[in-house]
Amino acid sequence: MFEILLKNITRRIQLTSEETALFTSLLSVKKLKRRQFLVQEGEFNKYSAFVTSGCLRSYTVDKNGFEHVLQFAPQDWWITDMASFLHNLPGTLFIDAIFESEVVLIQRSGIEKLYQTIPQFERYFRILAENALVTYQRRLMDNLSLTARERYDHFCTRYPSLIETLPQKQVAAYIGVTPEFLSKMLNTGTGRKGQTETS
Repeated sequence: MFEILLKNITRRIQLTSEETALFTSLLSVKKLKRRQFLVQEGEFNKYSAFVTSGCLRSYTVDKNGFEHVLQFAPQDWWITDMASFLHNLPGTLFIDAIFESEVVLIQRSGIEKLYQTIPQFERYFRILAENALVTYQRRLMDNLSLTARERYDHFCTRYPSLIETLPQKQVAAYIGVTPEFLSKMLNTGTGRKGQTETS
């Protein structure tokens, strides 16, 4: 049940059988149907989720009703509304399943227990946090300095397993263009600097 997650962990830290048993005792499994929410804006995000099958996304919706995707989480990725999860605040993100999915959940109290009883987990989650920070920093720089085409190419590099399966609407919401602009760009090779990419 937890094989994919345990393989993810052992790429970074090593656990004894007793530590593994304690860790898995803190986990729960949830199946999500397509478009089913794990958490919605305004709710308290009590869990961090590890995707064992399918794909989730986190996103916001602006005042005009446009979705802006912050992250995709295919199999072997973690996802959560970090501010809500860490600080017990109402969430600012929607997290839902793009396809039928299964996730492994752990509560904040469970992670705190791991920190106290298996200090290696502080290293594990620190590595995840550092990688996420680097990713978001690069994403911000990309949005400030790259063309839509370049952002699309970076998306293909970051999510190679998704580019053939995600609807173009989802990809467009991630790179910050309309689906119509993305379709035109891919069909005609447009997306040069100076063009309006978000209208």
